[in-house]
Amino acid sequence: MRTRSVLLTTAMTLVAVLGTAGCAAAAPSGGSAASYTNLPTSGRPDYQLGGSYTPPSGVTIVERDSTDRPAAGTYSICYVNGFQTQPDAASTWKRSYPSAILRDRAGKPVSDPGWPDEMLLDTRTAAKRALITKVLAKTVARCADRGFDAVEFDNLDSWTRSHGALTRAGNLALAAALVRLGHGAGLAVGQKNTPQLGVAGRKTTGFDFVVAEECFVYDECSAYTKVYGGRVIDIEYTDNSERPWSSVCASSKRPAMTILRDRDLVTPSSDEYVYEHC
Repeated sequence: MRTRSVLLTTAMTLVAVLGTAGCAAAAPSGGSAASYTNLPTSGRPDYQLGGSYTPPSGVTIVERDSTDRPAAGTYSICYVNGFQTQPDAASTWKRSYPSAILRDRAGKPVSDPGWPDEMLLDTRTAAKRALITKVLAKTVARCADRGFDAVEFDNLDSWTRSHGALTRAGNLALAAALVRLGHGAGLAVGQKNTPQLGVAGRKTTGFDFVVAEECFVYDECSAYTKVYGGRVIDIEYTDNSERPWSSVCASSKRPAMTILRDRDLVTPSSDEYVYEHC
């Protein structure tokens, strides 16, 4: 995770779902059994985690929070915070699922340094991973029931922010369980960031596509496209790019489905709203 909108709200967990059908808009599959085998490799995405709105003209892929509903006539992605807790859900996790929270030696929850109101989930044992999967299953089912086509589980790389407590292996084991969960609901499942996985994300864990943040700025796009081909969505942000947007779009290093958004992912009613596409 490099960024997520500070406006995100979810009850317990968050899901991300990807969708479109090529360059043309496609109606949501509603979680059909074949939905995760027919992923788009082209189209125009939008990233609406700060609030839903009517997509700009020509948009064929829309990602929204799991508490929201899919955008009509698009291939829709459902966002879920799969490896950390959402701020509004902290009390629920502490009260109902305390053993799923990673804790330090003093017994205090371990928070993400960049997002101190998000607690890391504990992926160290099979029992804890099973509990996390059970909790997230309700959110995934809701995504499918509402007609999303795919789900994206954020913070896959939380082990890198755990001060050595979590491991890549533990997080990938949970990821594999979440992929099975998504596929069982008829949803495609997306890898979020984490370019260091290489082919393991697809071959070992089973992810179907990638939602990457700022892979162009950080020169990471090829790590995704070499594994997933055209099934890569890249979101660049206005506050972290020194090159003109036209220059980014002209580069052969960017994925075909690359967009520019404002950092907080606000809606068009805000003066801070930015949406550009290549």
